[in-house]
Amino acid sequence: MAGKVYLVGAGPGDPRLITIKGKECIEKADVVVYDRLASPRLLKWMKQGAEKVYVGKLPDRHTMKQEEINQLLVDLALRGKTVVRLKGGDPTIFGRVGEEAEQLYRNGIAFEIVPGITSSISVPAYAGIPVTHRGIASSLSIITGHESPDKLDHMIQWDKVTNATGTLIFMMGVAKIGYISRQLIAHGRPPETPVALVRWGTRAEQDTITGTLADIEEVVKAADFKPPAVIIVGEVVLKRQLLKWAEQLPLFGKRILVTRARNQASQLVRQIEELGGEPYEFPVIDTVMPTSTQVLADIHQAMNNLSQYNWVFFTSVNGVEFFFRHLNELGKDIRALAGARIAAVGPATAGALRERGITAEVLKERFQAEGIIDAFGSELKAGQHVLLPRGDLGRNWLPEELTRMGLHVTDIKTYETILCGEDDDELLKLFEEGGIHAVTFTSSSTVTNLLRVLERMGKDAQAPLRLLRDSAIACIGPLTAETAKAAGLNVSIMAEEATIDSLVEALCAWNKDEPRRRKD
Repeated sequence: MAGKVYLVGAGPGDPRLITIKGKECIEKADVVVYDRLASPRLLKWMKQGAEKVYVGKLPDRHTMKQEEINQLLVDLALRGKTVVRLKGGDPTIFGRVGEEAEQLYRNGIAFEIVPGITSSISVPAYAGIPVTHRGIASSLSIITGHESPDKLDHMIQWDKVTNATGTLIFMMGVAKIGYISRQLIAHGRPPETPVALVRWGTRAEQDTITGTLADIEEVVKAADFKPPAVIIVGEVVLKRQLLKWAEQLPLFGKRILVTRARNQASQLVRQIEELGGEPYEFPVIDTVMPTSTQVLADIHQAMNNLSQYNWVFFTSVNGVEFFFRHLNELGKDIRALAGARIAAVGPATAGALRERGITAEVLKERFQAEGIIDAFGSELKAGQHVLLPRGDLGRNWLPEELTRMGLHVTDIKTYETILCGEDDDELLKLFEEGGIHAVTFTSSSTVTNLLRVLERMGKDAQAPLRLLRDSAIACIGPLTAETAKAAGLNVSIMAEEATIDSLVEALCAWNKDEPRRRKD
């Protein structure tokens, strides 16, 4: 039985701008056929085992001819596959979706066209240019600028197009900008008509230049401005000075690697996005339940004797989550902790406890193990019993210090931290091209594991340091920074407090000090 093909518009680049239906199609696809104008982050939604096929085109070479792409979709569907053809922007606007759909129709293959947000309107919007504006432009034309001058003249009736609408949008016309400008002037547009070119709109590489029909060709040459870009011609371009909202965001222009476990990354990813940055999720650690019989026996023994503890110190959100998993498995609840004082290292850990009905004592500063001694040292008495529910990579300093003070310490490893991180060719490419502007580390294990994964992917012991040489290194605290420095990394961004909020604030301060975008 033949499969089905979904011809899906991926939107302009920011993966959040894909439609809900487009995302659902990716999630259920057996195969995703994509090109370079579709964000690679969209592929993270593919189900495990799904196949991805790159058919992207570059200005100087084609990976696969359009006719071959058409036949590929047919062949995949005839094998019973659910196929997504992921196309940048909207597939019906210069996306050649009609050719692909016709080939599917002729071969009896079921298909759907899933519209996307076209870059012809969204990219200008991200540059602060509304394509229509009351009193300035009440209509617009979307025109291809990709062809040779001869083809452009054949396809475009310059005498009619030039003044047909208030705003003219040319797609993929950077290389022909001089010819386009001269034709528009020759057919009646004033030479002083404002023009803008927006490159890689909605992405970290978004860049905008402005000029007039008379000088835009020289502006493009002087800036060495490369495709892909959208060209906007018309008075609406002047609104950019007031409306360029995206470029005012604190992390605009920065692609930031997030290495923490996927189940913990959402807060950091969300804040980066809200502040105008582009997060690239590449979790290199995962946390799992212990498998060792002895470790599980130690946990169960501690859980069955919770009433004996005077103190329970939670040092991380993971420590809280896995502690309560074990507690639930044994049929117990928070009443078992009634006799203990409960303290949390950091506000995030305290928040995780609060969600479970426990208001913990929170360290006011030094959100690490040493802060426990600073905060409670005078109240920690010899002979008291302390429970430390934490992971297998926890430092020995705290249990050793408590033992030295005469307390009885039960240090249970409620979870294990394991290495993860699949080979990611797109990430390697971004590193090589300087496209990862900052790398965030939220624990020592994220440092060591990223270096191990990069060494494996780069097939070279020196690969990690080489790949990371152009990226700013951002650490959540001094212990993580020490690990990074010991590995040979140059730490340039440090959170004042060991919290995600503080790390994001440090990233914003760094971006403010090191702007990378031209101002026009």
